[in-house]
Amino acid sequence: MNITNLRKEMEEELVGNILPFWLNKMTDKANGGFYGRISGTGILMPETEKGAVLNARILWTFSAAYRLLKKEEYLSAAMRAKRYVIDHFYDREFGGIYWSLDYKGHPLDTKKQIYAIGFAIYGLSEYHRATGDTEALEYAVRLFEDIEKYSFDSVKNGYCEALTREWGEIADMRLSDKDENERKTMNTHLHILEPYTNLYRVWKDDRLKKQLRNLIELFTDKILNPKTGHLELFFDDNWRSKYRIVSYGHDIEASWLIHEAALILDDKTLLEKVEPLVEFIAAAADEGLTPDGAMIYETFLDRQKTDTDRHWWVQAENVVGHVNLYQYFEDEVALQKAFRCWDFIKKHLVDYGNGEWHWSVRADGTVNIEDDKAGFWKCPYHNGRMCMEIMERFS
Repeated sequence: MNITNLRKEMEEELVGNILPFWLNKMTDKANGGFYGRISGTGILMPETEKGAVLNARILWTFSAAYRLLKKEEYLSAAMRAKRYVIDHFYDREFGGIYWSLDYKGHPLDTKKQIYAIGFAIYGLSEYHRATGDTEALEYAVRLFEDIEKYSFDSVKNGYCEALTREWGEIADMRLSDKDENERKTMNTHLHILEPYTNLYRVWKDDRLKKQLRNLIELFTDKILNPKTGHLELFFDDNWRSKYRIVSYGHDIEASWLIHEAALILDDKTLLEKVEPLVEFIAAAADEGLTPDGAMIYETFLDRQKTDTDRHWWVQAENVVGHVNLYQYFEDEVALQKAFRCWDFIKKHLVDYGNGEWHWSVRADGTVNIEDDKAGFWKCPYHNGRMCMEIMERFS
C-alpha cells in the first residue's frame, strides 16, 4: 500500500459503495427527505423518526462530494437534504434546529441540542462552499448566532449541552442514553469547533474567528488532560470533570480537527502551541490500537471496564488522524497505522454485498448486525469524510 493506491481505493469506496447506498436506499420519495432507519440486517424502517444529526450529516456528505467530484446526483441529494433541513428541521418561531421529526416531517422532539445545531451549520456551510448558495449561508449564520446567544457561557466559558425549544433550562441534557447528564461535554464542543471551522472558510467574520480560537483553547486548556493526553468527556458548569472515561475514537478525531481549526485560522503562535498537542493526543489515542490494526471504542478507568468493539466511526477517524500526522509531521509510522486500519476496514467492516459499512466488529471477530446500517447515529459522514479527506489531501 502507498498513498497513491490509498487515494484510489478511497475514491472507489466512496463512489462505488458508500454514496450509492444512501442515494438508492435512503431517499424517502413518499414523505420527503431521507428515511430514518435501515436495520443492521438491511430492513428498511420507513416510519422511523427522522433525526437532525442524520439529515445534517447527509447534507454535509453530499455537498462535499459534489464539491470534489461535480456529479449531478450528489448535487441533487445535497439540495434535497438542504431543503429538508431548512423547511422541516429549522424552528421558524424560536430559531435553532429540532432534535427529531416524525416520518412525515412534523416536529417530534423539539429540544435544542447544541450538537445537532452544530451539524446543521456544518452541512449548510459546506453546501454554500460547494455551490455558492446564499440561502444556505444565511441559515448557517443564523444558527451560529443562536448558539452564541443561548448556549455560550460568557462568564465561565464554553457551551451548554442542551436547552428547551424556547431556549430555557432543560433537566435532561444528555446527547444519548449512554452519556452523563452534565452541562458541558467534550463531544459537543468538538462538534461546534468542527462547523465553526467550516463556516469560517466561507464567512470571515471577526466574532466567529474569536470564538473559533476560543474553542481551540478550551480544548488545549480545559478539556485535554495534560498528564495523560486523553480528552476528558463530561464537565459541570465550572469545568470540573468527575469521570474517568477514555474515548479513543474521539481522541484521534479531535487531534486532526483541532489541528484543522488552527490551520484555518493561520495563526503562527497558535499553531506553535497546538501542534505538539496534536501529536500528544494522537499518541494517547494509540493506546486503543489493537494488533489487527483497528482501534477499540472506550475504557471506563474507574470500573476497569473496556469496550473492545471496533466501531465503524472510530476506524474512519483512526485513518484520518494518522494520515494527518504523516502529512504535517512526516510521521511514517503513523502512515503505516493508517494503512493497517484501512486493511482492517476492508476485511471486516465494508459490506460489499449490501453497501455501506457494518456498525462494528466485536472483539471475537463477529460482525455486529444488531445495530443499524443507517439511522439516527449511523450516517455517511465519518466514513464518507475519511474517503474525501484522503482524496483532497493527496489530489
